[in-house]
Amino acid sequence: MLFEEERKQRIVLFVEKNSRASVQELSQELGVSESTVRRDLKELEEAKLLKRTHGGAVSLQSVNFEASYPDKEDRLLDEKQRIARKAVEMIEEGDAILLDAGTTTLQIAKELKTFSNIKVITNSIMALNELRDCRNIEVSITGGMLRPDTLAFVGPMTERSLEMVRVDKTFLATNGLDLREGITTPNMLEAATKRKMISVAKQVILLADHSKLGQVSFCKVADVMEMDHCIIDSGASDKFIRELTQMGVDVSLV
Repeated sequence: MLFEEERKQRIVLFVEKNSRASVQELSQELGVSESTVRRDLKELEEAKLLKRTHGGAVSLQSVNFEASYPDKEDRLLDEKQRIARKAVEMIEEGDAILLDAGTTTLQIAKELKTFSNIKVITNSIMALNELRDCRNIEVSITGGMLRPDTLAFVGPMTERSLEMVRVDKTFLATNGLDLREGITTPNMLEAATKRKMISVAKQVILLADHSKLGQVSFCKVADVMEMDHCIIDSGASDKFIRELTQMGVDVSLV
């Protein structure tokens, strides 16, 4: 039988080697119960040695990792709601806005029902579902190829649809915001769709909770300086906010 620290070390090595692992795989690999594996994963995540997901864990070193929508939906919910409320303050009656797919932009959709004269375009099934009964809001869906992991429409059809519009504000979601590497996401099609969203907007507003800061994913979307405004929760470090502001980006801290 393995000692606890030896077992945890093997878990970290297994996850790093395979980029991800399920609780069942680790249980079989180590010859321990799934409840023991779950407890170890919790402690290893607290030690910042891996990241837990529904049913397993992924390596922190994997730039290709993309959590599923259920994995992200309730994570840092209070921070996402604060970011969303600040974003809604920037919307005016008569605006045409573009909502990127994401768990933070979904919170924006939930706050839009008090408006009486705005147009909303989105590539998010979840945002569409939230706004479907709002007769006072003109809602359009881009269409395209649906990605099950993010519940987002992406790809050439989505981009073609976006080429047909011009909006006042794009509210952009991201997987990573790094001062040097910029805005990044794990999927090429999502990255291309986000770039198109940037190109059709008068103003681009990036939404990022503090867990996204300093993170770098596989595909670059844009440089930080291409953002007109960033809304970030108060979990961000003073140093990060100061350096971001020095790059010429307006920042709202919530």
